[in-house]
This record gives sequence, structure tokens and C-alpha cells, in this order.
Amino acid sequence: MPTLQVLCRQQDLDPKRISNQIVVVLDILFATSTIVHAVSEGVKSIWLALDRHEAKAMAATLGQPLCAGEYLTDTVPGFAPAVPLALGRHGLKDRVLVYCTTNGTVALRRAAAAASVYPGALLNGAALVAHIVREHPDAPVLIVCAGSVGRFNLEDFYGAGHLLSHFRTHRPDYDLNDAANAALLLHRGCDSRTALLSSRVGKIMCERSLQDEVEYAARHDSLDVVARLEGDRVCTVAS
Repeated sequence: MPTLQVLCRQQDLDPKRISNQIVVVLDILFATSTIVHAVSEGVKSIWLALDRHEAKAMAATLGQPLCAGEYLTDTVPGFAPAVPLALGRHGLKDRVLVYCTTNGTVALRRAAAAASVYPGALLNGAALVAHIVREHPDAPVLIVCAGSVGRFNLEDFYGAGHLLSHFRTHRPDYDLNDAANAALLLHRGCDSRTALLSSRVGKIMCERSLQDEVEYAARHDSLDVVARLEGDRVCTVAS
């Protein structure tokens, strides 16, 4: 019986204990939602930087990539926005993207020691879970909520519940930890739009006239794409 666990913060992830696990990282508002959206728009690859300084160093080795990022929800000066729709308006098809965020890209890099690492979102939940169940049928799965600089985030936990609902449909015998059960119960009792707009980050985005970005990230199973971490970059593996 494979295990299916949820961690509520990336800081609880122990890289030494995940070498045999499949890790899904969630930063619903917005890093992993943006990554999934960029993949659906045909981006060639997404290089993940820990901060703007590393992003600039990466960009210098990659020709003329598009750089996007934020720090503490503010767009990095000189970079494209870190949110899905606004970034998409810069044109993503066949482009190389260098991307840095406060939490999501850091969480993905933190998980690099796992057997496989996938960025996840409400947007591609069904496609991602189907891929994992097919390609890693008996592997333990760990869903990591990125959170915000060490704090619990409602939207990531809700996203975990969404993925769990798909996992349980495919494999009812997954052994869940308590956090996974709690996320599943939250998902069953609340719709995605309410959860995201009620979250701390969601409220901040609405105050900045970015409610359309929050509502886009709240869509579920609308994108039939899957991407995986390969070194320091994310590439498409299925569609």
C-alpha cells in the first residue's frame, strides 16, 4: 500500500529522506500555477532561481531568456510579472524562461533530491495525478505546500486536497497521513474560488486589482499538461 502524505510547509521537508519519493510542490498563488500555465503556453524550459541575483546570473548564461519573478509579492524590478495571465501576455511559446519567487521556486529546488519532482496546480490536477499514478504506481507520494516564508497557506493546502481527491479516485488504497486527510476534508467542504479568495495572499492580490489572476488559479483540471523538475529547470513531460 503506497503512502500519500502532505507537508504543510516546505521548511518541514527533509531532503535526506525523499530519495525514493515522488514529490509534488504546490505554490498555488502563484509560482506553480504560473509554471503550469507557462508550460501550457508552449514555453521551452523554465529555469528556477532562488532569488533575483541567481536569476540574473542564470540569464547571463542562457542568451536572451525572459526573466520573471517576485519577492514578497512585489514584481522584481526589470522582470516580467510572476503571475500566470500577466506573464503570458509577454509571449511564452518556444521561449526560455528564468523564474524566481519567494517560496515556490525555492520549494522546488529544495525537493530536488527526490526520485521525481513535479510542480502542481489546481489547473492541471487531473493530468498530473493520472501521470503519477501511471508512471509511479507503487511509489510513495509527498505533496509539499510551499507556504509563505515559513507560514501555512490556505490555498496550497486546498490544492493538496484537490490532488488527493484525484489520487483517491485512481487508488483508494493510498495510506494518508493526518495532514492529507485534513486537506481532503477541506477540499470536500469548500470550492476553490472561495478558498483562494479567502486566503491571505488572495486578499493581497485582490487589493492590487489582480482578482482575475486569483480566479484563474482557482480553475481546476483545465490544462492537460505535466511538467517535471530536471536539475534546475522545469520541462514538459506529457500533454
